[in-house]
Amino acid sequence: MTLESLTPSYADVCLASQRLKGVAHHTPVMTSQTLNERLGAQVFFKCEHLQRGGAFKFRGAYNAIAALTDAQRAAGVVAFSSGNHAQGVALASRLLGLKATIIMPSDAPQSKITATRSYGAEVIHYDRTTEDRNAIALDIQQRTGMFLVPPFDDENVISGQGTAAKELFEEVGELDALMVCVGGGGLLAGSALAASVLSPQCKVYGVEPEAGNDVQQSFRSGAIVRIKPPQSIADGALTLAVGNITFPIIQRLVTDILTVTDLQLIQTLKFFAERMKTVVEPTGCLGAAAVQHGVLAIKPNNRIGVIISGGNVDLLTYSRYLSMPTQGVSA
Repeated sequence: MTLESLTPSYADVCLASQRLKGVAHHTPVMTSQTLNERLGAQVFFKCEHLQRGGAFKFRGAYNAIAALTDAQRAAGVVAFSSGNHAQGVALASRLLGLKATIIMPSDAPQSKITATRSYGAEVIHYDRTTEDRNAIALDIQQRTGMFLVPPFDDENVISGQGTAAKELFEEVGELDALMVCVGGGGLLAGSALAASVLSPQCKVYGVEPEAGNDVQQSFRSGAIVRIKPPQSIADGALTLAVGNITFPIIQRLVTDILTVTDLQLIQTLKFFAERMKTVVEPTGCLGAAAVQHGVLAIKPNNRIGVIISGGNVDLLTYSRYLSMPTQGVSA
């Protein structure tokens, strides 16, 4: 498979960038002198937790919905998500004047459920351990004619997510490595497409929770592996399998898939709060945790990009994470 044959392509990421211009936030890039000195490297954090809707998911959702025909928009959209895609679809639908129905797990963070409803979407709950969210969505689609906006396995969603990495490379230049959280692979695939053109020597890594390493298993076996519902605080990366569209891009353009523990995520969450004065959800800490805890081998003077995917975390849960003792505990 050649780079030119990948679908979507970098040209689609550029088209998405035009659709999102003036709509999505051009999120800032932050650095930490403390971390840079400790690692002997330069780390650039792309702050998608400061994106509209609190996560990068707004990019893909808006791009996918903006690409619909007038007839498709008239019927409205349906989506399934544990939270950030839900908020992205709900907000994009409100901005574009569409009706939205979102299927969310009953154990999703209350803050994400509340925010999704606040954007005007109807929320339908399901049990992630016993029910199939895709089947529920397809049933609604068949009964209502609503257009299904997948959370990751969609060409326009992937292209939209890739604009975050595109902005990062355009701002800081070429990198030695790019760390991207991975659930279903939309952000990772889109980021890899951007890296392949804007920083072709950059090694792109996906990072997922250790308890739900389906993408790592798939990447190393060469075929999509489906797992049972995992248990991790990284609720935004608890997919059961990588996407059929995202996986070929990941196979072609990604260097490796790494994993981190929940304890490492909590330690990284605390680092963001204490040293960088910013609130990041556990899933958003995946890439940074791999850098901070030595999961990624870092050479002196390496330039490393990290996409912070989101900051939507329930404050009571967040306060519990901050109060957990982690000093002296092995990660």
